[in-house]
Amino acid sequence: MTASASSAIRIVDQQTVWKRFIRLSTIVVEQTRADGRVERLDREVHDHGAAAAILLVDPDRRSVVLVRQFRPGAFFGGHPDGFLLEVPAGLLDDDSPQDAIAREAMEETGYAVTDLRHLFEMYSSPGTLTERVSCFAARIDAGRRDGKGGGVDHEGEDIEIVEMPVDEAFDLIATGGIVDAKTIMMLQWLMLNRSDFNI
Repeated sequence: MTASASSAIRIVDQQTVWKRFIRLSTIVVEQTRADGRVERLDREVHDHGAAAAILLVDPDRRSVVLVRQFRPGAFFGGHPDGFLLEVPAGLLDDDSPQDAIAREAMEETGYAVTDLRHLFEMYSSPGTLTERVSCFAARIDAGRRDGKGGGVDHEGEDIEIVEMPVDEAFDLIATGGIVDAKTIMMLQWLMLNRSDFNI
């Protein structure tokens, strides 16, 4: 994990305390506050790598394709069963965001995506996580998959592919059926830009 300090932040110390799938570091920074005072902050930073996510939209069927899979963080955070409805997503693994999300869309859903539309970049929990997610949308024909989907078996993925009407997906945000942050943001983007997809 690397960081470039602004003029208001000076890195005093940085130690890696755990490194497997994620890297956990302890950091000490000095922050110059707006009033000129300097304070020292001790924090932990969870480095998960950069990621990409995609909203798959079928304008003709007025539907979106999501995935459902087990999420340990949600489960241990109090979600009843840990199975979340989400947009397809994954780590970049040294690829560009566009190449990574095309790979992930195929692995998770079986849809080959082209003509990607970049929506925005987001940090889901910037207080502790370094993960920056590049968010995209693409038109698909939900009735024609190019691959099997369902995830990569040797990575322990067991993914359910879920097509649903756009309005049903919107409603699930309010009722708690969709609680994943990136998925909520991307569906809300679609709410504001329905005319772009003629839905």
